[in-house]
Amino acid sequence: MTPRPGRILKYILLALVGACSTAVAQEDPHVWLDRMANATQTLDYEGTVIRIEEGRAEALKVVHSVSDGVIRERVVAQEGNGLEIIRNGNEVHCILPESKSVLVEEWNDQSTLFSTLPTGRIRTGNQYDLVVVREDRVAGRSALMLALRPHDEFRYEHRVWLDIETGFPLQTQLIGDDGQWLEQVKFADISLGTEVLSSALAPSYSTEDFRWLTSPRREATPVDVSGLHGEDLPPGFRVMSAQEELLPGSEEPVTHIMYGDGLASVSVFISAHSGEADPESSRIGASSTYSYVVGNHRVTAVGDVPEVTVESIALAVRIE
Repeated sequence: MTPRPGRILKYILLALVGACSTAVAQEDPHVWLDRMANATQTLDYEGTVIRIEEGRAEALKVVHSVSDGVIRERVVAQEGNGLEIIRNGNEVHCILPESKSVLVEEWNDQSTLFSTLPTGRIRTGNQYDLVVVREDRVAGRSALMLALRPHDEFRYEHRVWLDIETGFPLQTQLIGDDGQWLEQVKFADISLGTEVLSSALAPSYSTEDFRWLTSPRREATPVDVSGLHGEDLPPGFRVMSAQEELLPGSEEPVTHIMYGDGLASVSVFISAHSGEADPESSRIGASSTYSYVVGNHRVTAVGDVPEVTVESIALAVRIE
């Protein structure tokens, strides 16, 4: 029996879709990470983000523009106190309409939406396997799901869904050792690559009568910490930066050491402390903290890593 023309067309379309899916899935995942890095640095976009942690969900309206390498952004909370974040380069205004106040802060490379994203330079062969999992659909767009699967218990699995057309991250998840996600950021809808008007980046409120508060800048001085940690750091972690900081409201400087494995990072703070105290540990969502007292110092480690990791890194610090 000769197939009907409509069925022949269906077979052709299915074959084409299958061929395209196979071609996309077989591309080098590191190339996709490079595309993602370029997309986040260059693309303008508008959309609605749903961020979920510890069973709590928040919806955010986001307008984002990049011009000559300068980020301009407006983020508006859709529930609660109506918080608005207005960013122009490194200067950030956090507008709190209920209290009629504006907190002015300075950010460097901090992302408003994504706490951590992998890059094409990550050393996946040592601590993670980077694999293409499947094609999917997020915010009405075709997406490719990548997974960074750790080799041990010291780090989480990271999953990221990249827009196939642009490489932009549409969804991210951190996965615990039980296979369940601990934290998720997901676009519910998004418009990519469209022109963003200046009016869309302006605050919704007139802040003329608001109280303006400027967050003090941290005074930081680089320090040599080569003798402060032993050889028993978790595999792959190394010192990324080290400095002495005078934190707001503190009279004594704090030593801040950043450890990283190319994807996950842990901050260790060493401060003066008198007396004794029992070790303390906690976890909220994906973030873990471990703190203990040694000699006349308190050592506190915090990061979006499993509890065993912050404890191991904190205990690896050597203080004479």
